[in-house]
Amino acid sequence: MSLKKLVLPVLCTVLGSVLFSCRSDTEKGQAHKAYTTWSSYLGDPGRSHYTTLSQINKENVKDLKVAWTYEAKDWGQMQMNPLVVDSILYGVTAALRVVALNAETGKEIWQFGDSIQVWHSTSRGVSYWEEGDDKRILCTRGPHLYALDALTGKPVPTFGDKGKIDLRSGMPESAREKFVISNTPGSIFKNLIVMPLRLSEGAGAAPGNLMAFNVITGAVEWVFHTIPHPGEEGYDTWEENAYRSDEVGAANNWAGMAVDKELEIIYAPIGSAAPDFYGGARKGSNLYSDGLLALDANTGQRLWHFQFTHHDLWDRDPPAPPNLLTVEREGKKIAAVAQVTKQGYVYVFDRKTGEPLFDIEEVPVPASTLKGEEAWPSQPIPVKPKPFARQSTDITENNVSPYAENPDSLRAILRKLDKRIYAPPSLEPTLLLPGYDGAAEWGGTAADPEEGIIYVNSNEMPWIMQMGLNDTKLETLPLGEATYTQYCVSCHQEDRKGLAASGFPSLVDIELRKSADEVALIITHGKGMMTGFPQLKPKEKDALIRFLFNQEIKHNLAENTNAEKGYRTPYKHMGYNKFLDKNGLPALNPPWGTMHAIDLNTGEYIWSIALGESPELLKKGITGTGTENYGGPVVTENGLLFIAATRDGYFRVFDKHTGVKLWEYQLPAPAFATPAMYEVNGKQFIALACGGEKLGTKKGNTIIAFALE
Repeated sequence: MSLKKLVLPVLCTVLGSVLFSCRSDTEKGQAHKAYTTWSSYLGDPGRSHYTTLSQINKENVKDLKVAWTYEAKDWGQMQMNPLVVDSILYGVTAALRVVALNAETGKEIWQFGDSIQVWHSTSRGVSYWEEGDDKRILCTRGPHLYALDALTGKPVPTFGDKGKIDLRSGMPESAREKFVISNTPGSIFKNLIVMPLRLSEGAGAAPGNLMAFNVITGAVEWVFHTIPHPGEEGYDTWEENAYRSDEVGAANNWAGMAVDKELEIIYAPIGSAAPDFYGGARKGSNLYSDGLLALDANTGQRLWHFQFTHHDLWDRDPPAPPNLLTVEREGKKIAAVAQVTKQGYVYVFDRKTGEPLFDIEEVPVPASTLKGEEAWPSQPIPVKPKPFARQSTDITENNVSPYAENPDSLRAILRKLDKRIYAPPSLEPTLLLPGYDGAAEWGGTAADPEEGIIYVNSNEMPWIMQMGLNDTKLETLPLGEATYTQYCVSCHQEDRKGLAASGFPSLVDIELRKSADEVALIITHGKGMMTGFPQLKPKEKDALIRFLFNQEIKHNLAENTNAEKGYRTPYKHMGYNKFLDKNGLPALNPPWGTMHAIDLNTGEYIWSIALGESPELLKKGITGTGTENYGGPVVTENGLLFIAATRDGYFRVFDKHTGVKLWEYQLPAPAFATPAMYEVNGKQFIALACGGEKLGTKKGNTIIAFALE
């Protein structure tokens, strides 16, 4: 998609205004009864990012001011979407401390986690449940799910073991020591909470079971096997006994789910199977990975499913919860569910039956050249809507960035890259566009639930994917170096210098920045996008730390026990390399970040714009490039779209009908998070977390709320 195509036609503006004004007064009144609170993740169980609050409007939005700020004890990335219940705002800091604030003033009411060790993961928020006077906040830290009294922040003693349970309690015994955490709030249905899980993406990952826990007791109520067991549908789409393989795992929901409380259905997007990038040990289409599952929320029974990527070799797991909304076809209203993907596709289904509401074609794709790999021969691509991000097949040498100072070398690289759609990983470099993180991100997509329109922000960062032979003989290396080679080298590189531009820090001289105890915690529990490795034996972890601290004796092989290393793929992923120019900007021409309004009644675009600015080019007077963005939008019934998310650190408001910018504010640090809209004592607020740190931006520690004076 070129900048030229992003220019907003006058016709679209007019049609958009007409489209949004044609609802009857009766319909508007009915819609206005709902969407006035923010007590669920992303606003409501349908994950709409939507509100009918209307005090802030197109005429006065320019008068927004900072109403209050809260400074957390912890600095760094905060991805959380706050909840607001009974004038209390609940959020999570960079070190996973849960805080309860007065939603009108920002004054702290309570904090949970001060006496617990600092964690280095990220959290997208908490869940809220109530029954009578029993009001609970459900939050996670490491592999544990906690139930807290919503008014005091104290653990509920009757929940599990003195207020917490182990998320692995619904998994087989073999998973009890594996990496299992949750970054995303669980979905509440009656007295159940269904938990998203983040697992390892390498060989030996835990299985991605979907599990519902009792909110009152913590007991496991139902389990759905995303890697099917014998006798379950989909078992034959894997190699025999894959469900208990020491090599295969994951196929987990990590992005969150949507719940239709009336139909009593939960919609769970399922992630990719492990190991990523090489599937020789998991031949087959691999149901239910990389698909959307519709389950009976009471029992976990499968109602229908659709798989977006067969036998995933690209880590193309759905990045966000689906949206529940109503679309119109031939004068008939249809309850629909829409799922955005990393590829930039939107899949739309009848919520009850799973019938696609736009045609989906199985398109032939290239075969793998890697020994032992059997790439699936076709992939399902929707006919409508068209992708909201450029595809690798759109790219030619003419797409090199006009701002690059080394265009000839970039064109030479482009000529060598495989640009075919779904080109499988190989020993030759491939252009992955949209990139590993995707077009759509975990921030999620906003929706006008009654209008059938979605609003999705997207990235267009190109990456280069390549595999290499995994032929290093670990038995010839000291244990620490062998452990580093097996688990760390693809991200932090053989020279330990990392890939700073791609978000992987250098480990050179790490002993000058962190203690051995701090490094040990990060190895076990992970940090940010790095998964933890709790399965490492103490001697492996100790040896790895000695290697990182340059204390390992190179010629000492006595402690090496390669027999304990387990399965190794014959090929290794060569790392997450962004395709950048010499100044660290995307090597392709802008836009690098976009925002779109898509009418799912017709499958047509209402408008598309570049989102954000590149600070490096803005200094030279170059505008309109768009930039990387993480975090989703909020839309209002009366025509506003609020979004931060961008690397440049601005909070912006757009006219949702036309995409015209109405207001912007430079935040104290970038907000890689989705805001929350709420009302207290008749005053409308919008709050968001400003943690920065991601994409090399400065760190922040504030939650900030805006309102009209």
